[in-house]
Amino acid sequence: MPKVLILDRSKSMRNTLRERLEYEGFSTEAAEDDTAAEELCRRVPFDVILSDTGCRMPEGDVPFIVLSSEASIDSAVEAVRSGARDFLTKPVDMNRLLKSIRRIVDEPDSDSSASGAHAPAPARRPRRARAMQVQEIIGSSAGIERVRQLIEKVAPCDARVLITGENGTGKELVARWLHAKSPRAAAPFVEVNCAAIPSELIESELFGHERGAFTSAIKQRKGKFEQADGGTLFMDEIGDMSLAAQAKVLRALQENKVSRVGSDKDIEVDVRVIAATNKNLREEIDKGNFREDLYHRIGVVVVRVPALRERTEDIPGLVDHFVRAICAEYGLPPKPIEPKALRALQEKPWTGNIRELRNVIERLIILSDEKIAAADVECYC
Repeated sequence: MPKVLILDRSKSMRNTLRERLEYEGFSTEAAEDDTAAEELCRRVPFDVILSDTGCRMPEGDVPFIVLSSEASIDSAVEAVRSGARDFLTKPVDMNRLLKSIRRIVDEPDSDSSASGAHAPAPARRPRRARAMQVQEIIGSSAGIERVRQLIEKVAPCDARVLITGENGTGKELVARWLHAKSPRAAAPFVEVNCAAIPSELIESELFGHERGAFTSAIKQRKGKFEQADGGTLFMDEIGDMSLAAQAKVLRALQENKVSRVGSDKDIEVDVRVIAATNKNLREEIDKGNFREDLYHRIGVVVVRVPALRERTEDIPGLVDHFVRAICAEYGLPPKPIEPKALRALQEKPWTGNIRELRNVIERLIILSDEKIAAADVECYC
């Protein structure tokens, strides 16, 4: 299965590309910055890298495609001169992107053959069983300490976990820590956003399909359950899944077996399922939108991630982390922040939680002068 690295600072772009590429049969990893990309390239022998123009390419000879927000000739020329195999503008034409990736995968030695040379392709680094690197959970509030304690207790066992909390609170990070601290840490961690997949495709996405199962099924494809075999499947926004899909997931959890679309053969899978939702599933059960039997299957342990407004004492540490990380992305020294500005940030409602806080800090770094002042918070928040 061809391996593609997606290097882009936009999480929505990373998720969109991952969903489509994995549906088309590619294995993907995603990185939001150069450091994460370098680490992934040391561990995984990628066939292609998709890179935003604002990112520095990892060292090595992996072919890459540039995805740019600028549709200028100068940008395209610069990308090609830097060695890019193709240059596409956002929003990305997925058909063209897929053709470009397949061309690179199918003809890896096209450059050398065109010049008459037939040098062997550089040896790829073998895949190693190794636990993934996970960003730390920042904060010392009672709510976050409770989350840490639950992770330490629950991670070593295979109990299914339901993570609840508002959008932007860090549910995915909790899921990654549950995997990283588990005996499955060296095995795959596979994500699927249940809300992002059309209902008519969810069965194929989760369980895979056989060639010819439907019109566009031109080849056999493994689903998320098979991809996560031996590891962890993180089902984000499970509360948005249709009732029909819920029934099929329930069967997979009960029997530890899946059946690809277009096949009557059962495939055994060894998967730990971690689910997350921003909805109150008990209310959804009462409304008839969620199966109670599935709720009891996925919610052996429930971990609630507190909203940012419930742990304002953690904001200074989060602000310091984001200032350092964002300034490093822009090649700047960490920008100081006035105590009054910090207090002003603690008083905000933060309906978008940590995701909103990060965006605000990035805005303040860009628009403020030598330091972030209370007036900047008042003006730009």
